[in-house]
Amino acid sequence: MSASGAPGRGKFITLEGGEGAGKSTQARFLAEHLRSLGHECVVTREPGGSPVAEALREVILSGVAASLGPSAETVLFAAARIDHVAQTILPALARGAFVVCDRFTDSTRVYQGALGKVDPGLIRTLEEIAMDQCRPDLTLILDLPAQTGLARAAARRAQQAADRFEAEGLAFHEGLRSAFLEIAKNEPARCKTVDAAQRPEDVGRAILALVENQFGPLAAKAGTP
Repeated sequence: MSASGAPGRGKFITLEGGEGAGKSTQARFLAEHLRSLGHECVVTREPGGSPVAEALREVILSGVAASLGPSAETVLFAAARIDHVAQTILPALARGAFVVCDRFTDSTRVYQGALGKVDPGLIRTLEEIAMDQCRPDLTLILDLPAQTGLARAAARRAQQAADRFEAEGLAFHEGLRSAFLEIAKNEPARCKTVDAAQRPEDVGRAILALVENQFGPLAAKAGTP
């Protein structure tokens, strides 16, 4: 609580990485731990996370927008993010909650920027508009070899068709990995890299250690059993 008795701003944690890195699994694991300590935790994702953004997610991942080119895809991601931030992320942070998001602006920088060759100026402008001062306090980049991630993604979806990005070739996904690692190298205060080739439980423990290192001990809130 702040001195006024109102809750302070919550913490915004994003998980990034290539396909099959285990972001959704680790987001759930982290949220369960935070809730067990009595903290409110909102788990969300991009594209998506709000009704309008989820509708745009279907358009983006279906591949329908791909024919419009990377710049148009970037604009659609930004439109989804504007609604997501306004409807889901900012209200939760204002309540003092943790927000754990599966992908955020770094994915746009990598998928549409580094690999789609979208003008960096356009990406920066849309990022500033869409984020509305809502920058991650901590970004966890789950790193593993691209071939391993693609195999995991294929096993996860079983008989379902690959989405717009999973269907890209190995070279594309190797490029994703390199671009995420470059972001981590350039922004070490915010970004922490996690070896996602480990067992899920070991990845989870590594993430908890990084979260506590960033924010301090996650003590149980008063009244928590």
